[in-house]
Amino acid sequence: MSAPSDAFGAFLARRSAVGGTGAVVSQILLGLVCGGYAVGAALGWGSPEVALFMGDFGLSAAALIAAVSCFLYARADGDRCRPAWLLFSFSSLMAAGGNAVWGWYEVVRGVRVPSPSLADVFFLCFAPPAVIGLLVLAKRPVTRAGWLCLVLDSWLIGGSLLTISWSLALAHTAHLTDTEGTSVARAALSLAYPLLDIVLVSMVLALHFRRANINRSAVNTAIAALAVTVLSDALFTSPLLRQTYHSGQLLDAGWFAGSLLLAYAPWGVRAASGDALAPREAPRQAGSRPIAGSLAALTPYLAAAVCTLGILYNVVEGRTVDRVVVFTGCTVALALVVRQAIMLVDNIALTQELAQKENHFRSLVQGSSDVIMIAAPTGVLRYVSPAAAGVYGRDAEDLVGTQLASVIHPDDLGGVVHELRRFLAAPQSEEPTTRIECRFRSGTGDWLNVESTVNRHQGGLILNSRDVTERVRLQAQLQHNAEHDPLTGLPNRALFTERVRQALGGRRTGDAGTAVLFIDLDGFKAVNDRLGHQAGDELLVQAARRLQESVRAGDTAARLGGDEFAAIILGDGAGDQSARECQVHEIADRLRLTLSRPYHVGVGPGEVRVAASIGVAFAEPGITPSDLMRNADLAMYRAKAGGKNRVELYAPQMQAEVVRRSELAARLRNALRDGEFALLHQPVVHLASGTVAAVAAQARWRSAQGILFTPAEFLRVAEDGDRTAELGRWLLEEAIEQAADRARAGHQVSVAVRLPARRLLDKGTPSGSIEALLTRHRLPSGTLMIEVAESDPRIPFDELEQRLVALRRLGVRIALDGFGSGYAAINALRRLPIDVLKLDRGLVEGVVESARLHKITSGLLRIACDLGMQSVADGVDVPEQVLALRAMGCTHGQGMAFSGPLDEYRLRRALTRGTFPMPGTATAEPVLTGGSIPLLSGSHSETPVPPT
Repeated sequence: MSAPSDAFGAFLARRSAVGGTGAVVSQILLGLVCGGYAVGAALGWGSPEVALFMGDFGLSAAALIAAVSCFLYARADGDRCRPAWLLFSFSSLMAAGGNAVWGWYEVVRGVRVPSPSLADVFFLCFAPPAVIGLLVLAKRPVTRAGWLCLVLDSWLIGGSLLTISWSLALAHTAHLTDTEGTSVARAALSLAYPLLDIVLVSMVLALHFRRANINRSAVNTAIAALAVTVLSDALFTSPLLRQTYHSGQLLDAGWFAGSLLLAYAPWGVRAASGDALAPREAPRQAGSRPIAGSLAALTPYLAAAVCTLGILYNVVEGRTVDRVVVFTGCTVALALVVRQAIMLVDNIALTQELAQKENHFRSLVQGSSDVIMIAAPTGVLRYVSPAAAGVYGRDAEDLVGTQLASVIHPDDLGGVVHELRRFLAAPQSEEPTTRIECRFRSGTGDWLNVESTVNRHQGGLILNSRDVTERVRLQAQLQHNAEHDPLTGLPNRALFTERVRQALGGRRTGDAGTAVLFIDLDGFKAVNDRLGHQAGDELLVQAARRLQESVRAGDTAARLGGDEFAAIILGDGAGDQSARECQVHEIADRLRLTLSRPYHVGVGPGEVRVAASIGVAFAEPGITPSDLMRNADLAMYRAKAGGKNRVELYAPQMQAEVVRRSELAARLRNALRDGEFALLHQPVVHLASGTVAAVAAQARWRSAQGILFTPAEFLRVAEDGDRTAELGRWLLEEAIEQAADRARAGHQVSVAVRLPARRLLDKGTPSGSIEALLTRHRLPSGTLMIEVAESDPRIPFDELEQRLVALRRLGVRIALDGFGSGYAAINALRRLPIDVLKLDRGLVEGVVESARLHKITSGLLRIACDLGMQSVADGVDVPEQVLALRAMGCTHGQGMAFSGPLDEYRLRRALTRGTFPMPGTATAEPVLTGGSIPLLSGSHSETPVPPT
């Protein structure tokens, strides 16, 4: 049977794929077939033989089709209705067997069907499976009382039908069988058909409104098919029709239609839904549920009322009331009383449960911290929970009857109304709730921030509201903290960038008068280091206040971090750009003067002074906020590099300079690794004799492009401290190694290496690095001299003194570089073990032209002589300087007057020659004379290097 079932299922599946159109076609075909059968039966099929055949085997074929259809559907469907469809299949199979037996007798054998016969057995087996199938389809009660009510409802309907049927026909049938002496079997058979039909009708009526929601359309069609069959059976069992009935009459059309309708029931629903695998009925309209519930509740009572009316009719007409009718009526009345008692007890229990739940939910609502409000469709508040007194400061009674719109802030009302209208227009299944936030008037007149969850309620709304004012304030505070500087309260970099973006967009797009100012406080770090961070913070707060008071109301002042501030000056739309630049320059200059006024920080001295370097950049068409801020930043750094405490306007070449320096710095990072650095030496000449007393080691960088950079050029871009330290280590090691090679070659001359003071005290450098180099290369004592550079006041002199004393014990001589250019020189002479003073180039350059500078230089040299130190003049470039310095008592000099920096080959040639020609007469005697001593010389600002 599997092959036919698969083929039939595939056929029905193809039919179902057609969708709704296939369902309509199927229903039309079903109507045409049933109508054609009815017309044929009404016309007698043209001949008695055809009428007998169609009345017997036609009905058998229709019932067989129903049996096969229900069986295949049961196999294809896997839900809990499967047993019901199997039972319907068996019931239809019994009907097919009974009609086939009738056809055997009437058509094949041509004799009258005996009574009783095998056909009666099949027909009697039709009703029980159908009744059980209806029970399976029914919605099962969940309690014992529900099962009892179902039984009582069935008996109320069945008993009422039995009473009416007995009064109208069954009593007469029983009387005839009794008077005619019919056998007990024949009498029972005569009564069995109507009684089973009554049971089946009772189940159909009792279960019609209790059916399960699974595949509801298929179940409805099946119930309708059974109802048509039962109606035909009822007509057949009536005495008037049964005496004259023969196969092929119009009554057969009812059984035929019932069988085909049952066969169509499951598959027709599939065709309508378009789903051959999981047929499900579309949800019913909400309005049909109360009607169905009312009919389900009234059906037993209507049946009992009909039974009572039937008995009263017999009594009124003076007919004798049969004992069966009396007994059945009494049992129906008793069942009705019992059912009513059960319903009464159940209602009492439900009422108590409902009261408990109502009290429970009332307690929840009244005890909830949220305010629950119910608004009518007109917007009037019908109910407000008692929590309103604690949340809103208003009694619930005062709010009831008021318009919801009257307590919402006018600025928020439009948004709330729009959201509620959109919510009510949306399908409830897609959007069951919505959320709104608005300001709600409290009892004190203040506005509270309220968040409400809104649900639909009988055309109106249920609002579950809570006070979120603190949350909104916290969010606003967090937003303010995220956009403002916590110390000064000014906007931070993020908010300032957003303000610049707003200024460059909108109606101000293309306004070249908009300017951004970047401000840096010169000297703030010294205040922080000298007076502490608390004083620094007070100074920043006062500077921020001055900046805020100096800008216009529409402009924005911000703190970008540290001692850096910024301001945006919005354009006025004027077309004269040069006049606008002058105006903004004046604003920036006034701001500089304002920020440079003394500050009173409450600690230390009474007044603290700092200056301000300001960079100004103007907006250009198409410029981005980041580019505009970068331009102002570049202008500010140019102002600091130009002497500080000034205003600088951005120029395009500033960006080009930054690009050049960035590229140079990037190449410098790889220069040491690629071996691009070279070590040159500049001779230090004894001014009296012209002999080479020492050589000063100087680094040069010959880049891959063939450009030779002096320290003054590449040290400016060597902002990386690690890279500068690495360069210093390389210079020291190369100078010591080459000095040792020259000593072994017979050129015993001192080498001077310039090192910053902080480099000598660097904790990251091994303390024995210089000692290790001297030991490794076996450099003779007195051959190395360290020039201490940079008189940084933050360097601890005690540690520096200990370090220099330790180096002197190893035979390293110490020189003080740049003497005369810093304020810490006197302190260094007083505390540090200095052997040589090196005059700064600034003292040497004007010593011939300036009498004032001549006296200063002469005094410094006299100090060196009194302290027993040798002296070296840096930057001696012309013979006049040699004569002047020698006359003042300077012992040594280095510069272009003698030689520039030399490579190793030319240096050795110079050492072999031994002396340089000196200007002046041969008899000229210096004030001070000295021999060849270990000297160090070097400079930040090197003279041009000759080709090597």
